[in-house]
Amino acid sequence: MSIANPGLSIPELKFTLRLGHPDFRDLPWELPLSQWQGVCTRLEEAPRGLTRHPVVFVNYDGVLYALKELPASLAEKEYQLLTQIETLRTPAVTPVGFINIRKHQDNTGVLVTRYLDHSIPYRSLFMTGSLVRYREHLLDAIAGLLVQIHLAGIYWGDCSLSNTLFRRDAGELQAYLVDAETAEIFPERTPAHLRHQDLDMMEENVDGELNALAASEMLSEGFPPHDNGAYIRLRYQNLWDEITKEEIIGSSESFHIQERIRALNALGFSVGGVEYYKAPQGGQIRLRVLVSDRNFHRDQLINLTGLEAEEMQARLMMNEIQEMRAALSQANQRSTPLNVAAYHWLVNIYQPVIQRLQPLMKKDMSLAELYFQVLEHKWFLSEKARHDVGHTVAVEDYIQNIAG
Repeated sequence: MSIANPGLSIPELKFTLRLGHPDFRDLPWELPLSQWQGVCTRLEEAPRGLTRHPVVFVNYDGVLYALKELPASLAEKEYQLLTQIETLRTPAVTPVGFINIRKHQDNTGVLVTRYLDHSIPYRSLFMTGSLVRYREHLLDAIAGLLVQIHLAGIYWGDCSLSNTLFRRDAGELQAYLVDAETAEIFPERTPAHLRHQDLDMMEENVDGELNALAASEMLSEGFPPHDNGAYIRLRYQNLWDEITKEEIIGSSESFHIQERIRALNALGFSVGGVEYYKAPQGGQIRLRVLVSDRNFHRDQLINLTGLEAEEMQARLMMNEIQEMRAALSQANQRSTPLNVAAYHWLVNIYQPVIQRLQPLMKKDMSLAELYFQVLEHKWFLSEKARHDVGHTVAVEDYIQNIAG
């Protein structure tokens, strides 16, 4: 809702919005975003990185949306790019639409995206002592995100901490692309020269942002502001090499193909296919595995249970489902289908735990991450007791001694 100002002329507005979201027509479009404070009652304060454009957050029935003001053509272009990136299943903010605002001779645009729930901006991670254990994971998450987008054929063009948001993922972090103004999309993998250009830009931006925090005495004590970009580049290169390497195997060693696929699945990557080439040496095959996205365990979990989680969270849950499958197979003395084990796990383990933990939910934490914290606590208690204490004991001890 907005407070009308009769002294201002109403601009010509064109809304291009996805279904299932507000129409945003009650906002004070006669004013630039920088003047909405005190005028728009839907405004909310939310953590953000540095940005070259005005950004505000608006609340519609508990759902937060980010509005970014920029030239009209750029707003439309970024919306289209984010829509394409979404179809490529790459971690990024969800595009909602854009508004074209024409007033006199000016033509301004506003990009609308869904605010990433349970996300953490980099400034919180580097400035808050309680989140110190996430800092190395943050750098790894950026490396992983760059690998993902380059595999999908996306050139970012402005990789930085400010243009990235992070979600907790089973003790690690998942990075999400926020700003796609400079992005380009290719039909196959991002060309090598542009991948290196992205890495150069990332290294310059990351080190620059952390040095700026250090100079302002906002960087928490004990964290070095230098060489973080170089660390990300090294992690990127190691992961890229592991995913894209070609191997030569003997024609009778086809089991290596499944080993390679399982190794990539363990990293979270789905395999879209396998290419074979006859090697120059007789009796040998050159093997290349085609990786599609990094949602292997997420896809498994949602297909089996309907639950949505980050990749590492989903991997841990799938491990529990596999353990449930083994236990049921042993108890019934027959092979148990995976979907049956998933149902038993969902009804008898996950749902009772979540029901007990529901009152502990915080705004910046998902149910999946809360469940992981109980699993981590269960492991700690089991190590101490030298036997599996079970979920019920772990939940009650977590509520009494950790959450309380």
